[in-house]
Amino acid sequence: MTRFNLRRYLVDNATWLGTGVLLTFLSSFGQTFFISIFAGEIRAEYGLSHGAWGGLYTLGTTLSAIVMIWAGGLTDIFRVRVLGPVVLAGLALAGLAMALNTWLPLLPVVIFLLRLFGQGMSTHLAVVAMARWFTVTRGKALSIASTGYAIGEAMLPLIFVAAMAFLDWRWLWIIAAGITVLGIPVLTRLLREERTPQSLSSEFSATGMQGRHWSRRDALFHPLFWFMVPSILAPSAFITAFFFHQVYLADAKGWQHIQLVALFPVYTGVSLLSLFAAGWALDKWGTARIMPFYQLPIAVGFVILGMTDSISGATIGLVFLGLTVGANSTLPSAFWAEFYGTRHIGAIKAMAAAILVLGSAIGPGLTGILIDTGISLNTQFIWIGVFFILVCVLVWVGISHARRDL
Repeated sequence: MTRFNLRRYLVDNATWLGTGVLLTFLSSFGQTFFISIFAGEIRAEYGLSHGAWGGLYTLGTTLSAIVMIWAGGLTDIFRVRVLGPVVLAGLALAGLAMALNTWLPLLPVVIFLLRLFGQGMSTHLAVVAMARWFTVTRGKALSIASTGYAIGEAMLPLIFVAAMAFLDWRWLWIIAAGITVLGIPVLTRLLREERTPQSLSSEFSATGMQGRHWSRRDALFHPLFWFMVPSILAPSAFITAFFFHQVYLADAKGWQHIQLVALFPVYTGVSLLSLFAAGWALDKWGTARIMPFYQLPIAVGFVILGMTDSISGATIGLVFLGLTVGANSTLPSAFWAEFYGTRHIGAIKAMAAAILVLGSAIGPGLTGILIDTGISLNTQFIWIGVFFILVCVLVWVGISHARRDL
C-alpha cells in the first residue's frame, strides 16, 4: 500500500479504526500489565503472599473467562455503539471499586469486574468489530486497532509508577476510572454512524473452510479448534505471568522496579512493528502460512529472560517477546474469520477470548504457587520457552490438516 493510499485508507475509515484504538487503549485498565504495577501495595494492604495474591487473581480472572463465553456472543446481536458504553461504564465502576474496597473477600470480585470489562469485553468488542467491518484489509485494521493497547502498555506503567511517588495508589485507580468515563462520549460520537453488525449479513460476509459459515458448535467439534487452544492459552498465560510478577522479578534480579518498567516502551515499540508487519503479511499470504511459526520468538525471549541477570539481557529478551506479542494482537483474530467465516465470528471469538482470559488466570496463579514452593522465575522461564516450541508444533499439525478445506 502506497503512502497516498494508506493516508486515504486512514481518512476514509477513521471513525471505525478510531473506535478500535479507543477500546483497546481503555482495556489497559483491566489488563495485567496495569493491575500488576500495584501488586506490592495490594499485597501489603491485604496481607497476601505471592501465591495468595496469584490465587485470588486466578479466581477472579477464571470467573471472567466463564462469563465471557456468554457475554462475548452479545457482539453478534448488538451494535458496538450499544455495547461499548455499557462495557466502559462497567470498567469505570470496577476501577472505583478497586480504589474504595478494603474488604479481602471482595478483592476477587473487583478483579473479576476489571478482567471481564477490561481484558475481556473491551478487547473482544474491538477485535470482533475490526474482523467484521473489514474483509480485504482485515489485517491492517486489526493492526491499527491494536495500537491502542500498545500505547497503553508503553505509557501507563511509566506514568502511574512515577505518580505513585506523589499520590496514594487508591487515588490512581480513581483517575483511571475517570479516564474511562471520558471515553464513553468519545465512543458515542465516533459511532454516530456504524457499519451493520450482522457481518454484515450476506453482502459483506466471508466464508471459512468448505465455503461455509461455521457456528460455534460446529467449530468446537472440529479438531482444528482444539489444536489451536494451546496457542491461545500460552501467550496469555505467560505474558500475563511476566507482568504480574514484575515487582518480584525486579527484586529477584537485583533491579529497581523503575529500571524494568523503563524497558516496556522498547517492548511495546517492537510489538508495534511486529503487529503492523503481521497485518501486512496476513493480508498478503493469509494466516495459514504464518500461525505455526510466529510464537517461536517468544520461546527464545523467555529462555533469555531466564538466563540473564543484566538489564541489557532483559532488553534483548523483551525484544523477542514483543515480536510474538505484536503478531498475536492481529493473527489469531484474523485466523478465526479466515477458517470459520464471519457470520458467527462473535460467538466463536467469544469462546477463544474465554480461553485467552482463562490463560491469563492460570499464568499468575501457577507461577505464584511455584515461587512459593521455591522454584525461581529463572527456572520457570526456561521451561516456558520449551513449552512454546511444543505449541508451535501443535499449530503446524492442526493447520496442515485443515488448510486443504480452505
